[in-house]
Amino acid sequence: MTRARLSGITVVVTTLFVVFAAWLGGDWGGPRTLGVVSDVGSVAAGGFAVTSAAVAARASRGRQRRAWAALTVAALGWLFGDVVWAFQELVLKVDAAPFPSASDAGYLMFPVAACVALMLLPIGSAGLSQTRLVLDGIIVAASLFVIIWANGLNDVFTVNRDSLFAFALSVAYPISDVILLTVALLMLTRARTGQRAVMSVFCLAIALMLVSDGAFALLRARDAYASGNVIDVGWTAGLLLLGLASLIGLRSNDIEFGLARAPSRASLWIIYLPLPAATVYMVISPASTPLLVAALVLVFGVLARQFIVADENRSLLVAVAEQAFRDPLTGLANRALFLDRLTHATAMQIRDGRTVSVLSIDLDDFKLVNDSLGHPAGDALLVDAAERIGTCVAAGDTVARLGGDEFAVLVEDGATAPLVIGDRLVDVFDAPFVVDGHEVHVRPSIGVASRAPGDVVDDGPESLLKHADLAMYSAKRSQHGGVHAYTADMHLIDVSEVDPPRDREAKAKRYGSAGLQLFAQLRRAIDEAELTLVYQPKFDVATGRLAGVEALVRWEHPERGLLLPDDFLPLARQNGLMGALTEAVMRRAVDDAGAWRARGVDIPFAVNLFPPSLGDLELPDRIAGILADGGLNTECLTVEITEDFLVGNIRRAREVLVHMRRLGIRIAIDDFGSGYSALSYLRDLPIDELKLDREFIAPILDDERAEAIVRAVIDLTHRLGMICVAEGVENAATAARLATYGCDLVQGYHCGPPVEAAQVPDIRPLLPAGVVVPGRRG
Repeated sequence: MTRARLSGITVVVTTLFVVFAAWLGGDWGGPRTLGVVSDVGSVAAGGFAVTSAAVAARASRGRQRRAWAALTVAALGWLFGDVVWAFQELVLKVDAAPFPSASDAGYLMFPVAACVALMLLPIGSAGLSQTRLVLDGIIVAASLFVIIWANGLNDVFTVNRDSLFAFALSVAYPISDVILLTVALLMLTRARTGQRAVMSVFCLAIALMLVSDGAFALLRARDAYASGNVIDVGWTAGLLLLGLASLIGLRSNDIEFGLARAPSRASLWIIYLPLPAATVYMVISPASTPLLVAALVLVFGVLARQFIVADENRSLLVAVAEQAFRDPLTGLANRALFLDRLTHATAMQIRDGRTVSVLSIDLDDFKLVNDSLGHPAGDALLVDAAERIGTCVAAGDTVARLGGDEFAVLVEDGATAPLVIGDRLVDVFDAPFVVDGHEVHVRPSIGVASRAPGDVVDDGPESLLKHADLAMYSAKRSQHGGVHAYTADMHLIDVSEVDPPRDREAKAKRYGSAGLQLFAQLRRAIDEAELTLVYQPKFDVATGRLAGVEALVRWEHPERGLLLPDDFLPLARQNGLMGALTEAVMRRAVDDAGAWRARGVDIPFAVNLFPPSLGDLELPDRIAGILADGGLNTECLTVEITEDFLVGNIRRAREVLVHMRRLGIRIAIDDFGSGYSALSYLRDLPIDELKLDREFIAPILDDERAEAIVRAVIDLTHRLGMICVAEGVENAATAARLATYGCDLVQGYHCGPPVEAAQVPDIRPLLPAGVVVPGRRG
């Protein structure tokens, strides 16, 4: 509902109410006319309250809808009572509606349903304890009881009464209103800013109805009430205010919320609003047992509440003091606490001759993870990183988060050397983090600085942290992370060169200017099978026949055009997408091979595996399952791995490769000679093919040393029972020379460029001169 529409309704309702109140207050038209005006006005006000609450319920959801529905029931109960009352007076022409009557059932339904509505409203706790809430209720209820007792309820108990049931009903109205107003005031103390207008109007409505119910009980006990009495104004005003409260609630959009917050200032004084008046009435009113009991309850409630508030304040001070020295995300010590303990440790080192060490830890590539997966995922990564760091240190050491992705460890004369702790940290970060369902690899750069007994201390304790930071920057600058110990020459490090502009530009080119967008697009491309493959043919040198093809992944980006693997594979690796990407490439290659078979051609194919795939022990079985789903044998597949793929992971790689070989999948070493070549790989791993890198193949016509190396490698592969494949064959002379060396297979742009999957069955054999003739195979 718009503000203008709500304002218009408020003006109309206020105008009609002023006319109604003036009519009754001015005693216009005599008793009969006043009765008609009162009955009609009450029914109209009740209808307004029912309609408004029903509209609010229909426009809401969840607990808020149930609350407004309960208020609709409450207003319906009151409207039913008014209709019955008006029918008796206006239709049946009775001089005064009987009491008790059927209308009382509806009237008494109102406080019960309204109380349920208040408790259903998703107001929240506002940080108040349940004990304090109960005490607040006791104070409010006792204060209101004293006020209504002194203003007529005591007379209801003392005047002569004919019917006990009628007496009970008369008393039930103000007592139920006291309970309802108490609940409303308590809700008001807990309401947040956007809810206070609704609750304030609600409380005012109940207060007016309480006044009218109290006056009605007194007048009814004295047989002095008749319709059209001025007290009818309070009921009508209360109903109209309830309707307006519903419309205000309809306009408010922040009733429901989930975050805890500090109590409002209103919670400090609202419950004391009726207390001053209650105190005055207790002093000036005649002594009575109910008044005495209420006074004792008030004193107990106020004292107990003050005790509870004092205890809560003490607990809050303790919590604030704790939070002042703790990182709110990870629960670790923050910079202030770390520096305090570092100062203390340095003082103890000077006094007792202890060794003090500081480790400064920075998480490399965290920003990319944060930008790619979002800040909640980045926060989760920091929490997991903090837990891993905690597992590497002793109980007496201090682990702190200094800010962002920077951590620090303070080691005070521990039994474990700080460099050993640094190595543990590097090892524990080898395992990927699982964030938002994705495997994320984060590498730490760690700097260590120590101060041993007898070291000259020329500056403060913070210098030790600065030295550790310099060592950490040295580790970052090495591009390999790891652990670096502080040395004096590290003062020459220019921190701005740790991530120099050239490196930043390289990363921007590598990952794109919008890493988050590119990552999201890559993930969608993998999920929706948008990555494509082209196939580079491999030919048998001796026969010229097509021996197989190598699958090369491509990504047709909607904005950047065709992207090669170097443009997106690093992003996939850093953000845990390599497993999904490898599976997507494998499935596409199997589908293409199935299409070739349907055309009557069985062509072996090779697929490159990307780091960190060889660390996945379940990968061989998954690959075999994909081949089986496509109706292919495992012998038709060759997986190609690069040498740098194996560095530092040789044991796990061997386990995975042996499993593949047992399943019948062939293994090839790709780009042999381009990395850290180790002949031990050829001895220890189940290799079927060795692919010589183009850097060795290109110069063999002119470089005798290159020729000698190629011939030796070809001979070695044959002696080891392997097949040798020459990559990057660019001309017929090179192909012919390789044939004389006994090379088994060749591939390269001169032999045949990469082609689309549909073109693979049309590749012709390689002629003896090393030329591919276009057209269909013969």
